Amino acid sequence: MKNTVYAINGPVIKIRDTKDFAMREMVFVGKKRLIGEVIGVNDGFTTVQVYENTAGLRIGEEIIGTGGPLSVTLGPGIISNIFDGIARPLKDMKKTDGVYVTEGSDIPTVDPDRVFDVEITVKVGDTLTAGQIYAQCPESALIVNRVMVPPDIAECTVTYAAPNGKYKPDDTILKVDINGEERVLTLCQRWPIRTPRPVARRIPINTPLITGQRVLDSIVPIAKGGTAAIPGGFGTGKTMTQHQIAKWCDADIIVYIGCGERGNEMTQVLEEFGELIDPKTGKPLTDRTVLIANTSNMPVAAREASIYTGITIAEYYRDMGYDIAIMADSTSRWAEALREISGRLEEMPAEEGYPAYLPSRLAEFYERAGNCNVLSGKRGSVTIIGAVSPAGSDFSEPVTQNTKRFVRCFIALDKPLAYARHYPAINWLTSYSEYIPDFAEYYEKNVGEDFLDVRQRISNILLEENKLMEIVKLIGSDVLPDDQKLILEAAKVIRVGFLQQNAFHKDDTYVPMSKQLSMMHTILRLYDRAERALADGVTMSSILGTGLFEKLIKMKYDIPNDKPEMFEQYDREIDETIGGLK
Repeated sequence: MKNTVYAINGPVIKIRDTKDFAMREMVFVGKKRLIGEVIGVNDGFTTVQVYENTAGLRIGEEIIGTGGPLSVTLGPGIISNIFDGIARPLKDMKKTDGVYVTEGSDIPTVDPDRVFDVEITVKVGDTLTAGQIYAQCPESALIVNRVMVPPDIAECTVTYAAPNGKYKPDDTILKVDINGEERVLTLCQRWPIRTPRPVARRIPINTPLITGQRVLDSIVPIAKGGTAAIPGGFGTGKTMTQHQIAKWCDADIIVYIGCGERGNEMTQVLEEFGELIDPKTGKPLTDRTVLIANTSNMPVAAREASIYTGITIAEYYRDMGYDIAIMADSTSRWAEALREISGRLEEMPAEEGYPAYLPSRLAEFYERAGNCNVLSGKRGSVTIIGAVSPAGSDFSEPVTQNTKRFVRCFIALDKPLAYARHYPAINWLTSYSEYIPDFAEYYEKNVGEDFLDVRQRISNILLEENKLMEIVKLIGSDVLPDDQKLILEAAKVIRVGFLQQNAFHKDDTYVPMSKQLSMMHTILRLYDRAERALADGVTMSSILGTGLFEKLIKMKYDIPNDKPEMFEQYDREIDETIGGLK
């Protein structure tokens, strides 16, 4: 007996009187063979969520089960490609179907006709375990794909190993014996997108993700293998902040998930990443980037799946021993997809109409980040940086509040800062990072023994300025004593000269940690010398008359990244100029 469509409600369809389908099973719906997933089963009806446009689907069209969950094919050829929410390559789709996504398009994730130069690293008779690397091939100029035994094979013995040479993704590379049964291994494997890939063990997070953005690296650092949220209202620069992190961070591979964002923003990602040269290697940045594009006009159910597709691809490369950074832009659009589908299922709504399981779904996603010893014996990490788009910049709305529960780095964007053209518009008072104590040893060894002390002093000046601004708003700054005026001037140098950064300036778009520390040292040197001068009777107006505060604001441009010795000149000038005041 055929299973047919009984009811259609947008991306949600129902099948009547059947027990043929399992929960989370992938199915093909209708004549176009639309991809769907079983999301509800009871005695009367089976409910299917369709990941493609259901326009034109009719009652009575057949639904065919696959017997397995919604999975993605993982293999060489993913890097530098762009996929839709269910891992279909959009470049290949354009060649066959045109510029618009076509329903029922059956294009494999990995191009079956592409040839790779494969080196086999095992021999006949070897015993292999889950995750062990048995071959490798260059996937791009920057990334070598390390072909691994699928995690579902506990142990096997090699009975055949192909010679080194050129192979397609589906060619036989190994034949292995698993308890008397033969199994063929190729360059590819399939994995369910909603199931985390296993690791040997999680290890403590103790290394920051270096981004070259001063406000992030020095004030609210992100951890390599950690989680971060970037909430902000419309126009505050969430996408641009993620672009900067993606361009400059020291992760090996970037997975950028455009989840329900505008098409022109994804176009900008493609254009910028295609033109940008990776500073570490001199190769195009796309050689280490994977893009998942599910724009706002694409099917809403596929938007919900795109997050899981992206994290599964990230875990695959993590298992090879790479450090991966995921940019999810934005998790609010993903949550809106959950809300829309939940409404069509007639589920009881929770706060602001979101489903009651919103927190658990967010937790499932962010908990797949981590710093791990993987099954191959290497170390790998997945860092998740999720943008949140609260309506009206209201951080008390459910997505922001629930995200805050599951991340340890909260990078709050501020609308007044954005409107004042202060970029990145990160509010240093409401943002925080819980990772700072975990990085103490790293900073001491790699940046400077006093880095945390210097950072704390810089943060304290900004806090003092915030307190003083309440007084200034009431009675003005002229009535303040000179020591408090000094705090305001020093804080201005920190805000404009250090925290504000120009993405279009060759020396300011990326700043190494050593220069960041030197800049903070120089600012504090001016502050300390000015404070001593005030104690000796020098007036604040005389100190301001030296022009040193304005000079330090411009030092981010005037001191190139490759000339750190210039900071010594600035320090001498500060000592001589302030010391000469009477």
